This record gives sequence, C-alpha cells and structure tokens, in this order.
Amino acid sequence: MSREDILASLMAQAREEGAELVTLRGIVEEASALATDRVLERLGLGDPGAIGDLGELRELLRAWRDAKTSAWKAFVDWMIRGMLALLLIGIVVRLGAWDRL
Repeated sequence: MSREDILASLMAQAREEGAELVTLRGIVEEASALATDRVLERLGLGDPGAIGDLGELRELLRAWRDAKTSAWKAFVDWMIRGMLALLLIGIVVRLGAWDRL
C-alpha cells in the first residue's frame, strides 16, 4: 500500500468515524512522510544512490572547511613571521649593526 493510499484511507476513516486523536496523528505522520518523499524527488534525491551522494558531499564540504582553516592558519603564521622579521631588521638598523655587516 502506498503512502497516498494510506493517507486516503486515514482521511476516509476520519470522515466516517470522526477524527480521534490517533487518527489525526496518523494523518499528520503520513502527510509529512508523503511531503518529504515529494520534496526529495523534486530535489533529485529520491533514488537509492542519493544517500551515498549526500555522504560524499558532506565529506567534500568537511575537506573544504579543513583546507580553508589550514590556509588561514598558514597565512597568519606567515604574517607573524614577516612582522617578526621586520621587527628584527628594525632592531638591527636601530642598533647600527647594519653597517657592520
């Protein structure tokens, strides 16, 4: 029995017998599941291979974030090294040791 059929039978049951809490919960659950299936189909994620695709996309995103963090740390390290080198050159010049080299 498909989700559409289950939802239709629950709606018919609610119409005939009155809407009890259990029936209303069943309607909401089936409608939600049906809507989720439709959205996944529209996004192209309804096939069985979509789970693997999403896993690969998450790994790719994690790798991108790691690479971005590494690049930022490397940039900051090089900036600090450059500033320390400039500071050291300034101290050498200020002390007049540059002329002795």
